[in-house]
Amino acid sequence: MTDAPQTNPELYERVAQVIEGIRPHLQGDGGDIELISVESDGTVKVQLKGACSGCPHAAQTLKMGVERTLREHVPEVREVVNVE
Repeated sequence: MTDAPQTNPELYERVAQVIEGIRPHLQGDGGDIELISVESDGTVKVQLKGACSGCPHAAQTLKMGVERTLREHVPEVREVVNVE
């Protein structure tokens, strides 16, 4: 994961913990996810890697899997976007 400065370090850490819980599921399918940043407006930027980066289902995985899980555990999260 990146050690970029964050607007809210506590929020970043909570998001990072949830991402770490999601990673094994993606890795089991040959993919991975890296947390890039947590913006002050609640946008979480991630980078899908491995099989996930070129998968036609990546958008669905991002919204229905990653975003939904993050919003359940970290209500401040507004959306999750993949950066390439």
